[in-house]
Amino acid sequence: MAFNERLAHRIREALSHLPDVEEKKMFHGICFMVNGKMCLCVRLDEMLCRIGPHKYAEALEMDYCRPMIHNGRTMTGFVFVSQEGIKKKKDFEYWVDLALAFNSEAKASKKVVKKKK
Repeated sequence: MAFNERLAHRIREALSHLPDVEEKKMFHGICFMVNGKMCLCVRLDEMLCRIGPHKYAEALEMDYCRPMIHNGRTMTGFVFVSQEGIKKKKDFEYWVDLALAFNSEAKASKKVVKKKK
């Protein structure tokens, strides 16, 4: 699993003030779960932001932003932002803040219970 460790470290620092942050390996990278809900991920050199459907169209109009396509399906509310779009501290903070704002209203995924054989 190859992902940008420097970017992951920037996200860790940005979320360090929050009490409930967990890291999970997902999407061929690392995801940062906030309050049990996916918030931000690092995949290769891009940051995946869960921003919700209400900010999705607006975000896609921004430079260095593209939709998340998973198994051939566009995932509305999730966007990838390339390195160029988060080089500046204010740009990085914009995307982190957008993801955190949606996190407070997002629903957590249902826990998958594995059946015993």
